[in-house]
Amino acid sequence: MENIKTLTKFRVPIGNQAIELQEFVFQGGGMPMLRTRIREGSRFTIFDIDPVTAAQWGKALSDWAAVQPGMDGKTGGAE
Repeated sequence: MENIKTLTKFRVPIGNQAIELQEFVFQGGGMPMLRTRIREGSRFTIFDIDPVTAAQWGKALSDWAAVQPGMDGKTGGAE
């Protein structure tokens, strides 16, 4: 059995996928993992990643989002 804690849930505005991020630890102990659950209609994609991979992935997502138009805090986007 595992100990699972939901960290966040949200929907993607385009495509309407439901995304849920969960922390889980096996009852026997070990490294906490991040479970990503993506629901598209009746189909689920679930994968588990370690903290190092989560940090790399999170940084790549943040870096990409930071340079997109409208993410600089100005109404007109980055110039």
